[in-house]
Amino acid sequence: MNHDAIQLRSVSRRYGSGDGVVTALDEVSLSFPKGTFTAVMGPSGSGKSTLLQCAAGLDRPTSGSVTVGGRELTGLSETEVTLLRRERIGFVFQAFNLLPSLTAEQNVALPLRLAGRRVPRARVHDALRQVGLGERARHRPAELSGGQQQRVALARALITRPEVLFGDEPTGALDSQTGRAVLALLRGMADHEGQTVVMVTHDPVAASCADRVVFLVDGRVAGELAGAGADGIAARMAELEAVPC
Repeated sequence: MNHDAIQLRSVSRRYGSGDGVVTALDEVSLSFPKGTFTAVMGPSGSGKSTLLQCAAGLDRPTSGSVTVGGRELTGLSETEVTLLRRERIGFVFQAFNLLPSLTAEQNVALPLRLAGRRVPRARVHDALRQVGLGERARHRPAELSGGQQQRVALARALITRPEVLFGDEPTGALDSQTGRAVLALLRGMADHEGQTVVMVTHDPVAASCADRVVFLVDGRVAGELAGAGADGIAARMAELEAVPC
């Protein structure tokens, strides 16, 4: 029985052609076991967001294979990939991507509506309560702070009960206290709900909440740290970012 939620095998992603070709990912092989929390770090331009997009089926690798929940994405049509994402994957980005004209509860219900599924109000309110916003269901994004908007985005990602949650700098626009609350929610999803969390971050403190940190440099895996504190993670990042004279 396979205990990996996601597997990447020799995944490369190139953009452009000829002399202008850019290799964003270069033969990356990684596994993300079910129920674990992984942080992905690396210098700017190292391929972190591309890795996330390929792992989530938002972008197709140039070569290699991606398997999510035992299903290989390479052979699937765009429609099949979209359905798989809708059923199994949640996303939280630094930009909250909330619809300004909808209330918090309407924003949270949106993924279920798009999937043509019934939206039980109790479930929407549960998701908002889970992120500490039970009292804010009727508020529109403009009436919420940045931290509250990010938590609405997290509730929207959780409403489908995804097997995998991808976060691209989910705490990047938050103050430290709100950031800690969001990280605690992500940690709880892995520990108590058995969900798999993969988060791109530049913040060693955020990364220290994860079970392990995967480092990327120039589109390649440059090592991992498990159970490290923020100082150890920061020291490793400083090594990776040091440019030889």
